[in-house]
Amino acid sequence: MATRGARPLDAGGAAQHEGFLRYRGYRWLKLALAISLAAILIYAFHDARPRPNGGSWYGYTLGTIGAGLILWLTLLGVRKRAMTRGRWSLKAWTSAHVYLGLSLVVIGTLHTGFQFGWNVHTLAYALMMIVIISGIYGIAVYSTLPRVLSANRGETTQAQMLDNLRQLDRQLHEAAQPLGQRHAEIVRMSLDDDPFGGGLIARLTGRYPKCGTRAAQEAIRIETGPRPAIGDDALERIDVLLERKEAALARIRQHLKLKALLEIWLYVHVPLTFALIAALFAHIFSVFFYW
Repeated sequence: MATRGARPLDAGGAAQHEGFLRYRGYRWLKLALAISLAAILIYAFHDARPRPNGGSWYGYTLGTIGAGLILWLTLLGVRKRAMTRGRWSLKAWTSAHVYLGLSLVVIGTLHTGFQFGWNVHTLAYALMMIVIISGIYGIAVYSTLPRVLSANRGETTQAQMLDNLRQLDRQLHEAAQPLGQRHAEIVRMSLDDDPFGGGLIARLTGRYPKCGTRAAQEAIRIETGPRPAIGDDALERIDVLLERKEAALARIRQHLKLKALLEIWLYVHVPLTFALIAALFAHIFSVFFYW
């Protein structure tokens, strides 16, 4: 017997997961589309003289709706601090944030009447579009990268991966003790290197052209060939450890790259949101006090 309010089950009996984009059968997407369609239809049939502009009754209406939406959308950061269920759960709020935020593309554009210039009004519009585009990027990466991040990490945590790297460094240090000074200096290239140096660009691209571990392994193999000679136990162990360390570094760097791609958009989205609010108030002030 079905229980009232129970969540639907898939073929395997597990509760279906409903993400914020699909919340309540795309409720907020439908509402955003309805608002956008209504705005477009009114714009198409509204006879503004001499041409559509933000100073008409229709422009003021869209401007008021758009400004209210922008201010409401900024409250998501505050809302995230409270986990609640029901109609205004965090999932519902996030879904509304996404779809109503996208509707601002239509509302804001029609509010301008397609009149742009080098002024605070166009600045507010441009900032709004950049914030929306960065938000679209955020949706895209949060929909795809967490699975890739989890697959790359496997069953280990970031702390465990870093601990494995430290263990390899200790083993390299011990294995280098029997080596002569020249070979020991090569191993030192790996041990003294900052494995994550290179700044933001290196983190985002996952490319570390000055990797000390890679350079050390190349230097070892220049002398020994693709593989150390059988019987050269010290160099053979160094070569194996450097290979393991390079593989461990590749995994950690990929992990950090994915995390950076997940987080970098917030460094655009959040500051520009505050810049947008400032430009929005400047826009409103200039409209009512100078026009």
